[in-house]
Amino acid sequence: MKICNNFRTSALSISLLFLLMVVSLGSSAKQSTSLRAEASNNRDVTLTTTKSVKSKPEVLFDDFSYNNQNELKKHGWIVRTAPGWPGVPGATWSENGVSFLKDLNEPRNRILRMTSSTDGPNAKTTQTQICHQRKYLEGTYAARVRFTDSPVSGPAGDQIVQSFYTISPLKAAMDLDYSELDFEYLPNGGWGIAGPTLYATTWETFSPEPNWKKDNVFQHVIASQAGWHTLITQVAGGKVRYFVDGKVFAEHGGDYYPEDTMSINFNLWFIKDGMVNVSGARQYQEDIDWVFYEAKSALTPEEVEKQVTSLRRDSVKFRDTVPAKVPLLTSPCNF
Repeated sequence: MKICNNFRTSALSISLLFLLMVVSLGSSAKQSTSLRAEASNNRDVTLTTTKSVKSKPEVLFDDFSYNNQNELKKHGWIVRTAPGWPGVPGATWSENGVSFLKDLNEPRNRILRMTSSTDGPNAKTTQTQICHQRKYLEGTYAARVRFTDSPVSGPAGDQIVQSFYTISPLKAAMDLDYSELDFEYLPNGGWGIAGPTLYATTWETFSPEPNWKKDNVFQHVIASQAGWHTLITQVAGGKVRYFVDGKVFAEHGGDYYPEDTMSINFNLWFIKDGMVNVSGARQYQEDIDWVFYEAKSALTPEEVEKQVTSLRRDSVKFRDTVPAKVPLLTSPCNF
């Protein structure tokens, strides 16, 4: 009987011991699982916090899908009315030269048109310019523009400049901080060259008239450029590269690399002493389809086209994520 009781006691002890072992093992397994989960979570957190977050690029895009000038001005554009250089002395910089119309080649597209006119030497002359805010420096600038060789009406032959450019104010004659990057088309020649000429010019500085002096470098080609063109200016790494319709046109650097914040501009003006000596009203036009800028990036022509195509496909008519400078810089729109 005693032996039987002892056996039962021993069996019970063994069962209790086995049960304790199972509970202990289960607890350890749960703790191990919890630790692994915690370690995994910590690893996920570490990956999340150390992963670099790519900021969106600073971009300006304008499709010029406007109906009137008030819409244009609400997006930071200035239509010049200030008198002065460049062009014919006494010419009027007129708001009437800016209009908006449907693109005949793409009915759903709209374009901005600049129109400048003259009645001849020593007669009434109006010129046209638009400027965006002064907040741009390094990056990629691009525009699709239509150059023209002949006036809409009246006698031909006037030396007129059709342009897309960036510029900073000239603080003083021969100011070394001055910056200017130009695409300029002269359908009737000028500046000592006969025939239709396209220039890409990078400026160090200049002294205005009457003490005219300049310090710049340029590349030019003598050939008609009538029609639509995509013009691109890359400003990066100490080099300024100009592209026309996807092909490199010019490259400048050194002292000519821009140093000061610029505005984006288009203008249409007559060269002083460059008008044909005949009377009769004539009008010249330059059209702008779109303008694009991305800060701190040297985009290839293919990348520019891809971005513009994507923006238009998404029905983006205007986007400006380029922050204004602090303090805010004045944008005089006067040359």
